[in-house]
Amino acid sequence: MEKTVYERFLKKQHKVRPIKNIRDIVLDSARIFGRKTAFLIKRSKDSYETITYTRLKSDYLALATAFLAMGLKNKPIAVTGVNSYEWAVTYLAACTVGTVVPIDKELSAEDIINFINISETAAVVGDEKILGNIQKQGGFDENILFIATRSDKEKETVHTLIAKGAELYANGNTEAETMPIDPDETKILIFTSGTTGNAKGVCLSHRNICSNIMSVSKMVKVRSSDRVLSILPLHHTYECTLGFLDILYNGACITYCDGLRYIYKNINEYHPSIIVTLPLLLEKFSQKMEIAVREKLPQKIKNKTENLSFAALLDKLPFYIRAVIKRKVKNSLGGRMHTFIVGAAPIDKSIIEQFGKLGVRVLQGYGLTECSPLLTGNNDFFMKSDSAGLPIHDVEIKIYNPNSEGVGEIIARGPNIMKGYYKDQEATDAVIRDGWFHTGDLGYIDKDGFVYITGRCKNVIVTKNGKNIYPEEIESHLYSNRLIADAVVIGALDANEDVFVKAKILPNLEAIKETLKVSVPTKEEVHMLIKAAVAEINEKLPSYKRIKAFIVRDKEFEKTTTQKIKRFGDNVKDEK
Repeated sequence: MEKTVYERFLKKQHKVRPIKNIRDIVLDSARIFGRKTAFLIKRSKDSYETITYTRLKSDYLALATAFLAMGLKNKPIAVTGVNSYEWAVTYLAACTVGTVVPIDKELSAEDIINFINISETAAVVGDEKILGNIQKQGGFDENILFIATRSDKEKETVHTLIAKGAELYANGNTEAETMPIDPDETKILIFTSGTTGNAKGVCLSHRNICSNIMSVSKMVKVRSSDRVLSILPLHHTYECTLGFLDILYNGACITYCDGLRYIYKNINEYHPSIIVTLPLLLEKFSQKMEIAVREKLPQKIKNKTENLSFAALLDKLPFYIRAVIKRKVKNSLGGRMHTFIVGAAPIDKSIIEQFGKLGVRVLQGYGLTECSPLLTGNNDFFMKSDSAGLPIHDVEIKIYNPNSEGVGEIIARGPNIMKGYYKDQEATDAVIRDGWFHTGDLGYIDKDGFVYITGRCKNVIVTKNGKNIYPEEIESHLYSNRLIADAVVIGALDANEDVFVKAKILPNLEAIKETLKVSVPTKEEVHMLIKAAVAEINEKLPSYKRIKAFIVRDKEFEKTTTQKIKRFGDNVKDEK
């Protein structure tokens, strides 16, 4: 009997070295790659710092030693701020000495303090401005240590701690290098929501992360000659595992983007060969390429191809013209680009095919924070542009309770699955059942073993650029306003087919009457007050979570017998 593609894939894999913990990554890579560049960091407009693997090991052990000297052994250490070398080395040291708690820099000071308090964080490492906002807000344990990533002022920073730790290490304090690390203990705590009452902390271990790195490395070869431009925030497990730890494991070089508006500039500055990204960025790249290509075509070819899609146009071009276009596209992407790794949201397969025709691979995958994160992926051996790829090595994927068309909930098990949700056994038991993690996502597996995502049974709203928005978080903010009785937050589509946040709000008429000092408020008056309430709430939210539209309801939401709003039917239908 002929083997399926998936069965053949399991036999085809790149050789990997075993690692038991994240410390192994740093120490082994220093031994193997030594003087190779691990990070190329811009320090000013024309000044760059090269950090070798040997230097990374030295800084990592020094910072971990300093953390130990500060009494942070087995304590949670939060890290927040822009992507930077300081963020990266803090993460490595913190998950060795204690538990690292990566926090989204875009959250309000209130939400960051909430996570600090929930996790009982003992130290916070972050950008100076963020630390200032946290300290100004107050409401945390006075014994918490605050450490700046960098500072021009005379204060404790990652670099001053590295200097202190290096001296301790040189004097024989080598505990950071030799202390036992339990591979199954929670060492990474990632919060998936900003809601005070609904925060979920994903508990990950060194085994979870390391198993994912080895599985990914078996299917996608990263060479030590590769260079990565890190664009996505490092607090996301997607970027942290695939665009940071996996890169260090394989001895390649990491550079950091200066911000979304500087992507093209940074690409031509750093000449990356790999970028871990989101569909939105590739869509923009594709649009820009298409405009440039069509503008420069000879008029005769323009006339014949004006009604063709970009992919069809490329197929129709004479080989010598396509060769010129491929070279120009490659140059526009820095000259070395060969692979985009894309996830976090679906991508149109035509974009993958367009890049393929121009000599650049786009490898789409699927995963969740709870899975460290990758579950499936297209790879060096087999790919289908319309799929989320094959289940990665050492991970099993099944379709739970499929319908007649084979579509059901995607469930998974493997060494990369989280230990559970932080201090929430009920939530853990709801998603991990009989050893299988229930993703809440719907999909099917084709005859070759490729996984397809067809929808989500979770409430999460996913924007076009891959941002996850949890409705309960925004609803919690709405409920905090006395003028709002009930609310449901949904995702709606704008004219560009991007998802935005929309709220359906039932006003608290008694509170509104009291505020207006009237017995019967007009619809205009109610709308005006709700509009002001929404604007006030939006000020507390990152831009991508802000409510862009709302509907004022005049009737109650349909509820369960326990008075919970039902999330189906008219309650969540997008009304214009």
